[in-house]
Amino acid sequence: MSRFDNSSAGAALLEKSLLSLFSPGGKRGLSILIYHRVLPQKDPLFPGEVDRQEFSSQMALLKSRFNVLPLAEAVQRAKRGSLPARAAAITFDDGYADNADVALPVLREHGLHATFFVASGFLDGGRMWNDSVIELVRRAPAGVLDASTLGLGTHALQSLADRQRAIPALIGQLKYLPMAERLEQVDRLAQLAGCTLPDNLMMRSSQVKALHAAGMGIGAHTVNHPILARLSDTQAREEIAQGKLALEDLIGEKVTLFAYPNGKPGEDYLPQHVAMARELRFEGAVSTSWGASRGTPDPFQLPRFTPWDRNRLRFVLRLAHNLTVPAGRA
Repeated sequence: MSRFDNSSAGAALLEKSLLSLFSPGGKRGLSILIYHRVLPQKDPLFPGEVDRQEFSSQMALLKSRFNVLPLAEAVQRAKRGSLPARAAAITFDDGYADNADVALPVLREHGLHATFFVASGFLDGGRMWNDSVIELVRRAPAGVLDASTLGLGTHALQSLADRQRAIPALIGQLKYLPMAERLEQVDRLAQLAGCTLPDNLMMRSSQVKALHAAGMGIGAHTVNHPILARLSDTQAREEIAQGKLALEDLIGEKVTLFAYPNGKPGEDYLPQHVAMARELRFEGAVSTSWGASRGTPDPFQLPRFTPWDRNRLRFVLRLAHNLTVPAGRA
């Protein structure tokens, strides 16, 4: 049993007291959790990434301390001012295959609903650029990855720690390049590393359909997951609109929720992108700004947060603290 599973009667009382203190009955905040991946077991490169056991424990705790709602329902109830105390919703970004293979069975086991924001362009064998960097660093032979000809420096790959340092160093240099240039650089980097990259990280269309058939929410997340603020308005609108249409064609139903890629207000998305989401007839959109929505929130800039703590009490403390954070907006 992990540290996360341990909860004595005294600890349970403390958890309830903390959440009641930060979210008294008169305040109707909505806490929206973000996940990306749920791994079947620990990844040595990313030991902090949540695995199935931890995710199951987190879901059990969330269910026992919060009123967990489907996000679409929570958005409508927030508009009406009828959220229950300590309302929460669960979301996933990007469309990783383990969302269907690992997370879905856990959610069903606990009787919980989640909304999955899918970047449609990576379905059926695609791969996000940052995952290409991660996987090429993982698979590259031991030694030195010399990417100086690309302007990306040299990176030791002798040890696990070397690889853990190389990944954020490379991603940090590539992240805000124009999309076409970034993809070209990543392709060249993969050639330098001399390794074959996986094509099964993201969901297949059949897995998106399976999530929908299981009653889960499917939300749009653009086609190619660009940083909208770095695109022209025409390009940004096309990314948002085409991602929505692709998913609607896939599941045979309207897609009413949207997640801004990267999601930092004023940095990754701007007021015009909020307007686009409204014009394209979404009913709500989520950012990655921390906080819990209060009162009558802007349904097109709903804040979310990532609960990364692996210690149960710290996890609860972060949930409680998030209830006090004012939401950022573009």
